[in-house]
Amino acid sequence: MRVLVIQTAFLGDVVLTTPLLDTLRTQKPDAEIDIVVTPAGAQALDRHPSIRTLLVYDKKGRQKGFFGFISLVRTLRRNRYSMALIPHRSMRSGMLAYFAGVPRRIGFDRSAARRWMTDVIEYRSQDHEIDRNLALLRPLGIGSPSLRFPSLRPQRSDREAASALIRESGIAPGTFVAIAPGSVWNTKRWPWERYAELVRLFEHRGYPVVLVGGPDDADLCRRVLSAAEVRQSVSAAGRLTVLQSAALMGESRALVTNDSAPLHLASAMGIPVIAIFGATSPSYGFGPRGPKDRIVETMGLSCRPCAIHGGDTCPVGTFECMLRIDAEQVAAHVLGVIADPLHR
Repeated sequence: MRVLVIQTAFLGDVVLTTPLLDTLRTQKPDAEIDIVVTPAGAQALDRHPSIRTLLVYDKKGRQKGFFGFISLVRTLRRNRYSMALIPHRSMRSGMLAYFAGVPRRIGFDRSAARRWMTDVIEYRSQDHEIDRNLALLRPLGIGSPSLRFPSLRPQRSDREAASALIRESGIAPGTFVAIAPGSVWNTKRWPWERYAELVRLFEHRGYPVVLVGGPDDADLCRRVLSAAEVRQSVSAAGRLTVLQSAALMGESRALVTNDSAPLHLASAMGIPVIAIFGATSPSYGFGPRGPKDRIVETMGLSCRPCAIHGGDTCPVGTFECMLRIDAEQVAAHVLGVIADPLHR
């Protein structure tokens, strides 16, 4: 059985697809599983044991446009897949499988490419994204899998790179709090000034902070540290790969994050997650689900949630969903989790 999985959405979506990959590998050990992902997704899934081949689709870069699409289709055709699992609900993802000649194509009823599917699965909006993805395995006779958390496989070199950065900063592993202040969407970001205050609060309580994120988050993290005016805390944003960042989070006491990819990286590493939700809601199925995880959100607003992905500006102009959350409130959640002996 040659299986193609197509997941070219955001990094967090790719990470949430790993239980699907792991379950398929466990239940169909003879299957050859390939996956189409973006460059960022490929970083996260590098050397993942459930995958035979990573097929990188740089749809916003060198493979952008019609000719990049056709080039990938030709590659997929040569591999002669027997079926495709398509958790990404875009038209392009469904068309990739169709034009690649994959005879069986399993996707969701809410996919823009529903017409290109041979097997259509109900997209249950009330379920967690991990459980929704696992539902795609039902046509294969795989029902009710028990995997609840994503999986990543940082290698020894990834852990060494993360440890080296921590040591160079004079921070001991297991003593710090990780914070990821970035997000692609503005309305999913808790204000950077609040993050600066949070960094100051943690350091004054004896917990240095390591800020994490990609290259696009480096300026934001520098601004947070500068405003915090602290001595021990550092930024790792833009200095590590995705798997190295995951390894670094694994050395932390907990992660504070917006509704963004680091939330899912930390879940895969088994550390407590304190997730701040503003424009979006965990009810959409993308929240943390561990026993030590905590969600911080403003309840009772008629305008919230306003979008499944967030947006560039607050639609009503108040941004109350984030501004009503203060640093002391978030710090209390983190300190409570750190003191709690319960383990996942």
